[in-house]
Amino acid sequence: MYITCLDVEGVLVPEIWIAFAEASGIPELKKTTRDEPDYDKLMNWRLGILKEHGLGLKEIQDVIAKIDPLPGAKEFLDELRSFSQVILISDTFTQFAAPLMEKLGRPTLFCNTLEVADNGEITGFKMRVEQSKLTTVKALQSIGFDTIASGDSYNDLGMIQASKAGFLFRSTDKIKADYPEIPAYEEYDELLAAIKNAMK
Repeated sequence: MYITCLDVEGVLVPEIWIAFAEASGIPELKKTTRDEPDYDKLMNWRLGILKEHGLGLKEIQDVIAKIDPLPGAKEFLDELRSFSQVILISDTFTQFAAPLMEKLGRPTLFCNTLEVADNGEITGFKMRVEQSKLTTVKALQSIGFDTIASGDSYNDLGMIQASKAGFLFRSTDKIKADYPEIPAYEEYDELLAAIKNAMK
């Protein structure tokens, strides 16, 4: 029994922080897990910048409301869900992801939560579990599933390497060069074909 585990940002939807960096005019916020492997360090740094600029959850949600899934993402997901169980595993937060999941047809999403003060300031974040992607994949395997995983960033490598089959999707040249043994794809139809093939 297979379950396909997919990263969200960069794979199905644009990077939320990059979109917010562009909308807010704060270029430093463009840094993502493609650049910084340590997620706690990255998030704490982001929260510091938000505080410095007096920006909170509402400002980010206003930008997210205008974001659409990547072209072809919903069709890819619909096709994938026609022959595989699918779980999206993301280091994003429920407060960010909800409107995007609506646009993707409400797939199952495992992610984290933000701690938000009454005035809307994001004061912290609560990770669901340590190394959420790898931990989730291992938990699924422990209850009898074979996992197939795909993502684009450093924080996806654990689940990709631990799965029966794993693929990079629209990753960086550096990650692709550092992990040449992981098949890398740029188009949804290539990824679909690879996942189908892995299930044979």
